[in-house]
Amino acid sequence: MEISGKIIQINAEQSGNSRNGNTWRKKEYILETAGTYPKKVCLAVWGDKIDQFDIQEGDEITAGIEVESREYNGKWYTDVKAWKVDKMSGATSTPQHPSAMPDVTSFSEESEDDVLPF
Repeated sequence: MEISGKIIQINAEQSGNSRNGNTWRKKEYILETAGTYPKKVCLAVWGDKIDQFDIQEGDEITAGIEVESREYNGKWYTDVKAWKVDKMSGATSTPQHPSAMPDVTSFSEESEDDVLPF
């Protein structure tokens, strides 16, 4: 699944040790979707991806996410985990130069040589 929007808030990084003794890191980002009825979604980024994604407040992003729920003491908790982030601002999506585009005008002009026999 993917979600797109603007990062409007960044929460403090959390860290700790798991039951197995492994250290973990988590940082949460509040993303606001675009549209007539914008929604706010809390995205969690874990481990080294925090540094890899380098998400800043104001960034327009598209995130690959997975939604996971778990039960604890009779209550259910849901996480929206980002596993991939593409920033929309910057050099990520560079438009193609017009000279590199195919010439489509030749397809619309028809001559006798261009007519197929079937």
